[in-house]
Amino acid sequence: MNLFSLKIIALSILSLVTSTANTTTIGVTYNPSATTNNLPTPEQVASTLLSHLHVSSVHLLNPTPAAIRAFSYSNISLLLTIPNDLISSFAANISSATQWVYTYVLPFHPRARISLISLGSDVVSSLPSMLDPTTDPSTLLIPAMRNLQQSLYVLGIRTIPVSTTFSYISIITTTFPPSSAEFQEPINNLLIKPVLQFLDENNSSFLIDIHPFNVYKLRSEIPVGFALFQDIPYNFRDDAITGARYRNLFDMMVDGVIAALANFGHQNIPMIVTQTGWPSAGEDGDGSEVSPAFAQIYLKGLISHLKSGLGTPLRKDGLAEVYVYELFDEASDVINSNRTEMWGILYPNMTKKFSIDFSGSARAFGRGNLGIYGNSLLVDLVLPFLMGIFVSLTL
Repeated sequence: MNLFSLKIIALSILSLVTSTANTTTIGVTYNPSATTNNLPTPEQVASTLLSHLHVSSVHLLNPTPAAIRAFSYSNISLLLTIPNDLISSFAANISSATQWVYTYVLPFHPRARISLISLGSDVVSSLPSMLDPTTDPSTLLIPAMRNLQQSLYVLGIRTIPVSTTFSYISIITTTFPPSSAEFQEPINNLLIKPVLQFLDENNSSFLIDIHPFNVYKLRSEIPVGFALFQDIPYNFRDDAITGARYRNLFDMMVDGVIAALANFGHQNIPMIVTQTGWPSAGEDGDGSEVSPAFAQIYLKGLISHLKSGLGTPLRKDGLAEVYVYELFDEASDVINSNRTEMWGILYPNMTKKFSIDFSGSARAFGRGNLGIYGNSLLVDLVLPFLMGIFVSLTL
C-alpha cells in the first residue's frame, strides 16, 4: 500500500465524519448554434425552461449573443463554453479574447447570470497537437485561459471565473477501482497539472463530461442496471482499497476523477459535471439500450440520486453542479466516427420525449463549501494516523 492509497483512505474516512447533506444544482445543456432544423428561438427556450422544466442552470455550448440575451433577468445561471477553434487566437493575442468578452459578456453582465466560462471542451482529443508527447499543450491552452481571465478583469468583471472542460474517457486511466484512478500520461503533467494550478489561483472549478453510457459500451462486463441507477440485488461494486461500496457507475466515475485530483494535491477544487445523459436514439448495433425508455430511466435515477444529497463515497457533500446532456437532439460523435446518438430530452416543438423533472434541484455552492476536499488540514491530521497503522501492520 503506497502513500497515495493511504491518502485516499483518509479522504474516505473523513467524508463519513464531516459530511453534510446537500443537493446538487441540476441544469441542462443547450446549443443555440445547433444546425438541427426547426429549433425554437432562444427566447422560447428560456421561457420553457423556466415555466415547464423549472431549470435553474443552463450550460450554453457555442453561445450566441441572442441566446445569452434571452436569459437576461431570468434568474437562470449560465455556464458558457467557447468553441475549441478560438483557443489558438486567444493564446496568440489578448485582443481576440477581449473582443469575445466585448461581444458575449459585457453587453449582458450582470443582467444575465453568467457563472463561469469554459474555454474549450474535451481539448485533449479535439486538438491533435495535444496528443503529441513531444508537444507541451499547456503552451496553447494556459495562455489562452490567462488572456481570457485577464480580459474579464480589465473590463471590470471579477465574478466570472475561467476554466476548461475535460472528458472522462480522454483523461482517466481506469474505471475500477475508483481509488486507483489517475490522469493519463503524458497529459497529466503536460496539461492537467498547469490547468489545476490555474484553477486554484483563480478560484475556479474543474469541469468534466461524464457519460456512463460510453463506459458501459466499452466495458462489456458492466451490467446495464449498474449504469442506470437500478436498485436491484447484488447491483454493487466494492473498492477493496477504501472499503467503499458503489451502487451505480456514475458515482464510480466521479470518485475516479476525485482520486486523480487528490493524487495531484488539489483537494480544494470543486468539480462540475458539464455533460451527462443517455441517448434515446441512434446507431448502436441492435439498439436495445438506446431508447427513450432507457434515457428516462437513467435521467430519473440520476436526478433522484443527486437530489438525495448522499453524494459519493469520496465526496459526501456532492458535486457543485451537474448538467444533463442535452436539450435538443444533435448528431453527436461521442466515441468514434462510426456511431452517432441522439441525446435530446425535448423535441423541436418543445414537448418532452419522456417525463423529467428538474424542480427542487438548486442549492448554493461555493469554494467555501467543499466538504471533505475543502479541509486539507483534516487530511493531514488523519494521514499520519493511518501511516502508523500501516507501519504497525507491516512490522
